[in-house]
Formats: sequence, C-alpha cells, structure tokens
Amino acid sequence: MRLLLVEDDAMLGDGIRAGLMLASYAVDWVQDGKMALLALADHSYAACILDLGLPGKDGLSVLREMRAGGDQTPVLLLTARDTAADKITGLDHGADDYLSKPFDLGELQARIRALLRRAGGKAQPVLEHRGVQLDPASKRVSFLGQEVPLSAREYALLHAFMRQPGHIRSRSQLEESLYAWGDETGSNTVEVYIHHLRRKFGSDFIRTVRGLGYQLADRDA
Repeated sequence: MRLLLVEDDAMLGDGIRAGLMLASYAVDWVQDGKMALLALADHSYAACILDLGLPGKDGLSVLREMRAGGDQTPVLLLTARDTAADKITGLDHGADDYLSKPFDLGELQARIRALLRRAGGKAQPVLEHRGVQLDPASKRVSFLGQEVPLSAREYALLHAFMRQPGHIRSRSQLEESLYAWGDETGSNTVEVYIHHLRRKFGSDFIRTVRGLGYQLADRDA
C-alpha cells in the first residue's frame, strides 16, 4: 500500500516514514506543499498524511486544491494546533481525519488503517475472501484457519487485492501500490509475487484478466 507523507520536520518525517515502512507500507515523503501537489498529480496513493504547517504552500491550501481538482485520496491531517476551530476547518475542507502532535506512531497507524477501511467500503477490520483472512492491525494472514507467513511485498499485494476484491488491477497499478520512490523493481516482479500468492492460496485465487490485469476470483468460484 503506497502512502504520501507531507511533513517538513526532518526528524519527525524520517521517524514516521521508517515506522510506516516497517508496517509494510511504501512511503513517498515530501517536505512542502508544492511538492505534495506534484506528487499527487503524478502518482496514485492509498492515503495522504498531510501536515498543516508547511513551507511554500500550507497543508490547508494543498487540501483545498486536491478536493477542488476532484482528488478523493483519503487525507489524515497532522498539526501542532489543537483547537476545535482548526479541526473543524480542516474537516470541512475535505480532510478525513485529524491527529494532533505529539502523537503515538501506533495511533497514527490505526487511523491510517481506519481510513483505508472506509475508502475500501469495509466496516470490519479483518478482511476475508475465499478462506483467506487478513488482519491489517497485526499483519497476520491465515488460510482455512492456518497462519500463512508472507513477505512484506506479498502481504502488501494481497492487502491491495483484498481491500477491493472485485476490482481489476493492471500490472502498472499494482507496481504503483507496492513501490515508493527509489525502490528497485524487476521487469516481472509483480508476476513473481502473484505466483507466490497462488502457490499459498490456490492457483485460482488470483485471476488473470487478459489484456487488463488481475483480480481476485469470485467468492463462489
């Protein structure tokens, strides 16, 4: 799952990025509002963690431009301001959630998981499909009641599929969700991970849709 982090504090930003990467997210990090808008224009993100106090263009302006342009990326605002008026302003301009500094990294991750659930139309925290259960909080995956170990990239790919099981995803869309800037990708990396998941959950668990990409097989298939 690929996230955009917009935070100008170098120490805080580095800590957030490191923590989210350990939680199996791919994270692009920029430090000003103008770069945030460029990144959002060029890439698709599962969610954006957006600081309000940014140089160049503040977070609220970034949020306004995102929503005015039709960008529906879920946004979690970060701010040192803790007044009700600031929270109301951010939420009324299109933010999905709000977290005041200082905060616990575990709470940030929990709020991101909640954003992703809502964006995927899921009320329950544990995702299920054809005997596979994925718990985003613990990062545990089981199949027919037995825990299945996955690599970080295998987990990220499975999570992307299971958030919206009916969607067809192209190879480029899957790569976009798995890799942050600077990550090395092989020419057939996505196909390798799909092969690994098929070995673990059944050869028909992920369907190849000719000319379009891949999707999870129907629940009753």
